[in-house]
Amino acid sequence: MTRITHVEVVDVRFPTSLSADGSDAMNKDADYSAAYVVLHTSDPTLRGHGFTFTIGRGNDICVLAAEQRALPLIGRDVDELVNDLGGIYRELSSDSQLRWLGPEKGVEHLAMAAVMNALWDLASRRAGVPLWRLLVEMPTAQLVDAMDFRYLTDVVTPAMATAMLEELRPGRDERIAQLHQSGYPCYTTSAGWLGYSDEKLRGLLGEAVAAGYKHIKLKVGGDLGDDIRRLAIAREVVGPDTALMIDANQVWDVPQAITWLKELAQFDPFWIEEPTSPDDVLGHATIRRSISPMGVATGEHGMNRVLFKQLFQAQAIDFCQIDAARLASVNEILPVYMMAKLFGIPVCPHAGGVGLCELVQHLSIFDFVAISGTLDGRVTEYIDHLHEHFVEPCIVRDGAYQLPAMPGYSAEIFPASVANYAYPDGNYWASRFASAMEPAAG
Repeated sequence: MTRITHVEVVDVRFPTSLSADGSDAMNKDADYSAAYVVLHTSDPTLRGHGFTFTIGRGNDICVLAAEQRALPLIGRDVDELVNDLGGIYRELSSDSQLRWLGPEKGVEHLAMAAVMNALWDLASRRAGVPLWRLLVEMPTAQLVDAMDFRYLTDVVTPAMATAMLEELRPGRDERIAQLHQSGYPCYTTSAGWLGYSDEKLRGLLGEAVAAGYKHIKLKVGGDLGDDIRRLAIAREVVGPDTALMIDANQVWDVPQAITWLKELAQFDPFWIEEPTSPDDVLGHATIRRSISPMGVATGEHGMNRVLFKQLFQAQAIDFCQIDAARLASVNEILPVYMMAKLFGIPVCPHAGGVGLCELVQHLSIFDFVAISGTLDGRVTEYIDHLHEHFVEPCIVRDGAYQLPAMPGYSAEIFPASVANYAYPDGNYWASRFASAMEPAAG
């Protein structure tokens, strides 16, 4: 019998603020970070890896919360856990003392995501297949049992989810073959961080077009004049046929968003992402009505499945952007995909953070193969940062994710990277702090 022997949670931080990678109107000095969970078992060849994503300070709080979330797993039989991922999800999420800290939002929910991501990785490794394949091959009843339908049954029920999955079962092999041939379409944000110079912006945009991207995203919202200048550069470089998305990262009030976006409409944005507070469902609906035909996208800060239900019900968005490290892993994410299908809203996952590209590729693949059955209006984010730290980095060719092949959720970070960037005692941070303590020369 293989058991979980102990749980390791590490504060890992990468100094992306030094190069302005990840910079936007709200988050100007992001150090991409992960509360990294490793489930160790009595089999030295079997571990589960997962994480949640933050941008620096406070990542240590997520580490502590994940340690608390994972405590009930120690000593448990691995096979019992991975064969009942719905049961262990319900057990962990029913901890009333931890739940009181949210409920189902904030740090405690980020911690739940990290731990459940590690469990899904463990299940995929135990089965010897990548996560997307595990989901495709899982019996429908078992998969539906893993989904969290609490507070959603006025919109979607387990019976409805079962029917949707069974409806798309024919043709799954053909859709997998299609992805093997063409990949899953993605867009790049790497060219458009707000802290980049115009010269760097122009160069990276040209590289993105040459690499085959048909969708490119720029950050906006710092200064209207700067936005107009940068979007003019972008349209000049990418031409009229490339879909150009813009992302304000929550900085505007609703009237300000409408006024600002009417000025930017001249550049024909495909969507505006996070135009206001991520919790303001009715504000998003007002903005959407006011700026049509420009699309409205949001979801990377969507705190739980209930918020997404309300965004759909209020007709507040044109594109749904789930986050694989903010919602409580696959258990909570798949019901959002189900609701999105019912409302006819494409799901275009957020992946602007360390490791998120590695995770969301699996979710997008499963959506196409088993839930939506279409690529129309669907494009998943990609950023070209920090993939070298992952044992199985995502692969993008000609603007499309290639299917992951190794067992797991693609979440494992190289031990050397963990040792180097663990905060505050990893090699990089210890050296940086030591240098800051040295007296100035002369």
